[in-house]
Amino acid sequence: MPYFDAASAAPLHPVARQALQASLDEGWADPARLYREGRRARLLLDAAREAAAEAVGCRADELVFTPSGTHAVHAGVSGVLAGRRRVGDHLVVSAVEHSSVLHAAEAHAGRGGSVTEVPVDRFGAVAPAGYAEALGASTALACLQSANHEVGTVQPVAEVAEICREAGVPLLVDAAQSLGWGPVEGAWSALAASAHKWGGPPGVGLLAVRKGVRFSPQGPTDERESGRSPGFVNLPAIVAAAASLRAVRAEAEAEAARLRILVDRVRRRVVRLVPDVEVVGHPDARLPHLVTFSCLYVDGETLLHELDRAGFSVNSGSSCTSSTLTPSHVLRAMGVLSEGNVRVSLPAGTRAEEVNAFLEVLPGAVAGVRERLGVREPAAVAPVADSVELDALGLRCPQPVIELARAITSVPVGGTVTVVSDDEVARLDIPAWCGMRGHEYLGDSPRPVGVAYGVRRLH
Repeated sequence: MPYFDAASAAPLHPVARQALQASLDEGWADPARLYREGRRARLLLDAAREAAAEAVGCRADELVFTPSGTHAVHAGVSGVLAGRRRVGDHLVVSAVEHSSVLHAAEAHAGRGGSVTEVPVDRFGAVAPAGYAEALGASTALACLQSANHEVGTVQPVAEVAEICREAGVPLLVDAAQSLGWGPVEGAWSALAASAHKWGGPPGVGLLAVRKGVRFSPQGPTDERESGRSPGFVNLPAIVAAAASLRAVRAEAEAEAARLRILVDRVRRRVVRLVPDVEVVGHPDARLPHLVTFSCLYVDGETLLHELDRAGFSVNSGSSCTSSTLTPSHVLRAMGVLSEGNVRVSLPAGTRAEEVNAFLEVLPGAVAGVRERLGVREPAAVAPVADSVELDALGLRCPQPVIELARAITSVPVGGTVTVVSDDEVARLDIPAWCGMRGHEYLGDSPRPVGVAYGVRRLH
């Protein structure tokens, strides 16, 4: 069964498996102890730190291991903010950061700090000028991901890092999605990552903080990991994480070139095979293994189940899932279609035959979901009025857009359709539908219940 969700968790790399098994025999003792078994464990920990630091591009004494990538982000954000509290309490983040960064920002705001979100374009990329505008005299820290976890867009980290350096503001980079493909360029100040994203075992993160960056660990501390990540380390997992990072880096250039060809195939063919699809994310500045697209008139959760039944494990940033009725914050910030969203992220070793099989299955899966939702080409009818208002209150995506598509031919060219909806997703998907179908979006206005979205028919 092809697994196409490496952006969530990559399969365990064979080197990680071998290192994990070997270090279970050698690395079970406390590396802080002076007896033989402790010294042996300490040697393994030091070697793993050296290997990880080399891959990150920092000194070994600048890097600590944490229980997860999220823990690394939270420790990094809180530690730098606390260390620079005399400068101010202003934090700058991008609108498309991983939830771990945004949750840290929410916690900071809850403690009375201030937070600025830098917007992104429709590709999901920040403009370095946006960070230059956001930084101020009271800015204690800026955060920027190296590459987006949902759409694969690579961010201009080096340019933003230089802007931050000139302003005297540290930049923390969430490198979870990109570190397996190569080091993060630029004069960043702190960096966080997670081993299960590159094929290491889960439960291992790393946090690098450059010398000279003021850092004050928050919460109870102990003598381990420079006081930045307390508690007994999972040494076998750390050894496996460092060994697999070195291994995937050695393979990265060739594997990236191979997977980029497969991803380009998906990007090109999905818009030809499936009607009313929007491929999102930057077409060029992107991770080599990830592609995201959204399908009009599709319930995202149902589509994922259909693909799972067909033997393909994919993920989604769609609003139409059982866990939420709001769009992914990434797709919302980009202003792109969110319904029927599918994220394909290929693990190392994915074969062309598997991608071809996915492209064969996808059109039928989408068509089946649309048919069950009653999506058909509207019959040609004489317009019934110059303007029509649709009551879509209580309907969830993609139903409000389906009702709009059915109603647009009931008004003449130049006529308007107003959709009243209480589904937040409509704010994204109705304008996206207009762009895809060539009609004019007129904006929205509040109603006592819900919001009214206006559309003008242009053809």
